[in-house]
Amino acid sequence: MNIKSLLLGSAAALVAVSGARAADAIVVAEPEPAEYVRICDVYGAGYFYIPGTETCLKVGGYLRYDIGIGDNHGLKSLDKEDYFNGVAADVNDTYFKRMRAQLTFDARSETEYGTLRGYIATYYQRDSVSGTYNFGTVADPELVGPWSSTESSWALEHAIIQLGGLTIAYTDSLFETLTDSAGTVINDDIGVTYTPGKTHLIAYTFDAGNGFSATIGVEEGSGVLYTIDSYVPHVVAGASFTQGWGKISGVIGYDSNYGEVAGKVRLDVNVNDALTLWVMGGIGDGNELNYYAVWEGDWAVWGGAQYRVNEKASLDLQLAYDDGDNFGAAVGVNYELVPGFNIRPEVTYVDYDGDDGWGGYLRFQRSF
Repeated sequence: MNIKSLLLGSAAALVAVSGARAADAIVVAEPEPAEYVRICDVYGAGYFYIPGTETCLKVGGYLRYDIGIGDNHGLKSLDKEDYFNGVAADVNDTYFKRMRAQLTFDARSETEYGTLRGYIATYYQRDSVSGTYNFGTVADPELVGPWSSTESSWALEHAIIQLGGLTIAYTDSLFETLTDSAGTVINDDIGVTYTPGKTHLIAYTFDAGNGFSATIGVEEGSGVLYTIDSYVPHVVAGASFTQGWGKISGVIGYDSNYGEVAGKVRLDVNVNDALTLWVMGGIGDGNELNYYAVWEGDWAVWGGAQYRVNEKASLDLQLAYDDGDNFGAAVGVNYELVPGFNIRPEVTYVDYDGDDGWGGYLRFQRSF
């Protein structure tokens, strides 16, 4: 064997090995074009198109921390050191605390029947709680007193399907929403409540386009007393007229379980760019079983104001009184420290069934 043959043989071997390795090589596919998220400004800020669809989605929510003190919002608890030492325990005042994390999802798209919308609001929270318990210490085997602890809870606050004027939902009763809630304070139901709460409902709203709208709906009610007990639902109807000066609205609710009726009328007035005033009246026998007459006696009245001090701060006031001589008042400040973060101190007074008391409330909220 000569040198030339050796070189040719080596070259052939290298070609064979290289071909084998080439057969085993990983082939990288060409990247597919990426579809970037597109902004959807048809429904306002914060919406974007879900990739591959014409549906616009907005994701939001808040983190909220509440602190309550006093007769109206604080808690009471037996002195734990006394309790564990087996002596008659004193009762201490303590804080109410709540930490809530809420998420909202709002999906919208256009159809031949109007806007199709799906809205979800859900939250998880940790609360301070209190109750009464028989502690039974050595010194006092029948000791009964308050206790304080903490508990967690989850809730589906709103689940709403809308198509044009049709609404199918679990949400606040139409008896609340058709005249708005109450004022702009945190504790807007203190002293005299205005809403029966949340319920399953089906409703249709006609919007005339000139500020006038009318709604009629059926509801299931809630709780042992007020959830419907036959195929006959509760019925709610209302209308509103909105202009630059403000708004006037009214609602009537029929409780099918007990054959009772209640109604509310509300007037909002925009005095100027800074000051808004409102007053709302309710009528219906609140001493009878009635899902919608949630006050005491035959009537109730609420009123309040909001004054915008500047772009960051507003002053909120609300008063309420009913036929049962119950009275509630709340005054607070809503201050936006930085965009998306609000601090809200509030003071309340209640005289309910002859017992009166004061309370303080403080809220920190980061919205997004």
